[in-house]
Amino acid sequence: MLNRRDVLKMGLAGLGSVALRPQRSKVSLPVFPDSLALGRVSTSKVNLYSRPDASSSPIGAAFEDKVFPWIREVRGYHPYRFNQRFVESSEGYIWSGDVQPVENNPNLDTPSLRSTSLGEGMWVEVTVPYVDLILENPPARSPWLQENPSPRLYFSQILWVDSIIVDSNLGLTLYRLNERYGYGDIFLADARGFRPLTPEELDPIHPEVEDKRVVVDVTRQSLSCFEDNREVYYCRVSTGAKFDASGNAVDEWATPLGGHPIWRKVISLHMSGGTTGGGYDLPGIGWTTLFVGNGVAIHSTFWHNNFGVAMSHGCVNARPEDAKWIFRWTTPHVAYDPGDVTISMPGGTRVEVIET
Repeated sequence: MLNRRDVLKMGLAGLGSVALRPQRSKVSLPVFPDSLALGRVSTSKVNLYSRPDASSSPIGAAFEDKVFPWIREVRGYHPYRFNQRFVESSEGYIWSGDVQPVENNPNLDTPSLRSTSLGEGMWVEVTVPYVDLILENPPARSPWLQENPSPRLYFSQILWVDSIIVDSNLGLTLYRLNERYGYGDIFLADARGFRPLTPEELDPIHPEVEDKRVVVDVTRQSLSCFEDNREVYYCRVSTGAKFDASGNAVDEWATPLGGHPIWRKVISLHMSGGTTGGGYDLPGIGWTTLFVGNGVAIHSTFWHNNFGVAMSHGCVNARPEDAKWIFRWTTPHVAYDPGDVTISMPGGTRVEVIET
C-alpha cells in the first residue's frame, strides 16, 4: 500500500504533467466482456464461421483487438493451415492461430515502488486484454510507435515502472512506463491494467540439478527440457519461418541448428530486426532467453497463437507461461534486480536445435 512519501511524490509528478490531462481520459481501461477466458483478435481481420470449417462461407468478420468470450477450443478444418484448431465464440468460430488467449484481471491496489540498483521502480505485467498508452515524451522514437498513432500494450507484455502518478481529476492512477533497453520512449497507462511482478516469481526451478539441457525440434515445432536425460517439460513452439507472407523462401529466418549455450537472460526486452516489408519492432517482450549471439532467443509471444507452426524470424516463440518456466529453469539464474544477466563462455544451459 502507499505511504505518505509515495502520495507526495505522486502528487508532484501529477502537477508536472498538467499538459497531458486532456489525453488521460483516453487511457482509462475499457469494459471487457465478463468471462474467465477471453480471446483477442491478434491480426487485422478474421472470418467468423457458423461451424469450425474455413472452407464454408463466412458469416461475418472480426477486426484487430476485438475481445470476446472464449467458450472452448475445438478441432475443425482449415484447408490452408497445418493448425486445425478453432475457437468458439458467441458470434461464431474463429481459426485459433489469430486469437490470443487473454484474461481480464484488473489490479485495484497500488503498491509502492521498490528501491533497486537502478533507482526506484518495479517490473509489471499486463493482466488485461490490452492497455492504451500515452506517449509522455514525443516525438515517437521506435518504429512501432511511428506507425501506430494509438499505441497499446497487450496481455502478458512486461515493462518497467519508474513513477506512479495520481490524477485526482480523472480518478486515475497512472504508471509511468519505460523500457530499459528500448529507444527511449516513455508512456503513461492506467495502473489497473498491470500486475507488479514479485522477486519470488523469479526463484529458480530445480536449481540443485546440474545436468540440464533444452532441445528445440524445428521439425516437430516442439521444445523439451531434460534433467539427466529425463524430460521434465514439454511445449509447442514456433521457430524460424521458411517462407514469408508472399511465399518466398527466407533462409535467413531459420533458427540456427546445433548446440548453443545460453549467454543472456532478460525479464523484458525490446526486440527489432528484419527489413522493410519483413521487419519487426516489438516492445516489452517478456522472459527472453538468448542463446545465439545475433539475438536469437526463446521468448514470450503475444502476437499469434499458432504454436506448433514455424512463424518467427529466427527466435523460438513460446506461450508466456512456457517462456517463463524455461526462463526460471535454465541457467544463468536472474534476480529481480536488475532483471538482466549476461554470462561469459562456456555459458549457461545448453540449447540444442535439431531436425528429426
